[in-house]
Amino acid sequence: MSVLLSHAAVLDPRDLGEALAMRAAHPDAVPLAGGTEVMVHLEAGMIDPQRFLNLWRVDALRGISGKPDGGLRIGALSTHRDLVLSADVARVAPALAEAARTVGAVQIQNRGTLGGNIINASPAADTLPVLLALDAVFEVQGATHGARRFAAADFFVGYRKLALAPDDLLVAVHLPPRHAADHTHFRKVGTRLAQAISKVMLGVRVRVEGGVVTDARVAFGSVGPTPLRARSVEAALLGRPVDPGTADLASQDVTPLDDIRSTAEYRRTVCVSTLRAFLASIAPA
Repeated sequence: MSVLLSHAAVLDPRDLGEALAMRAAHPDAVPLAGGTEVMVHLEAGMIDPQRFLNLWRVDALRGISGKPDGGLRIGALSTHRDLVLSADVARVAPALAEAARTVGAVQIQNRGTLGGNIINASPAADTLPVLLALDAVFEVQGATHGARRFAAADFFVGYRKLALAPDDLLVAVHLPPRHAADHTHFRKVGTRLAQAISKVMLGVRVRVEGGVVTDARVAFGSVGPTPLRARSVEAALLGRPVDPGTADLASQDVTPLDDIRSTAEYRRTVCVSTLRAFLASIAPA
């Protein structure tokens, strides 16, 4: 079996300041976190970088911690396994833990990072619909623009394109506190239950107070050039009791394609059926 070897130089910062300086000096360097996606692209000949920026030793990018408001700060280098095992994630964002549990095998979960899943910006990335549904905020730092934050809904601007400057690094993900009236859900549909690229993903958060929906986020993955919000569905849910029939509007919000994994028609049908099933589970009897 042939193995593709890279002769790229490796920049090896030991702290965030050094990482940002190296990023600014070498914007062509490919950031390397867990490497689970980068190594696939390298082996396939999809990339041939001159240098890598190895972030694995930058401890400031690690850690999951509660915030005073009850929300969470999740360092970009937190692995999928970290998310699965975190009591804080289970408390604030159980749907995110469920999404992380579907990312490859345990070996991949132990190495792959939340930041890498985000920065790779694949429309099939497992965590992204949940992050959209939870109103995640991405903390970014760079030498040119300094520290700033992006709402998840504003971060994915095109196919594998992000609202980032060339010298930016993703530092952390912030999640708001979980509201007592929130119902959250993640569903991944693929060829297999695990270790498969998704055909459709659904991330949902619906807040029901006094018998009516007061807030709603519905997001899908693998059905457009970016992970996307189903805004027609969200608008239709608000101010009414939960109505499973609202799921039919999802077919208007998604733009799936035919590819080797599925057809556009199948994806559109699954978007509606998975959302309908969730809404039926929380609808009044």
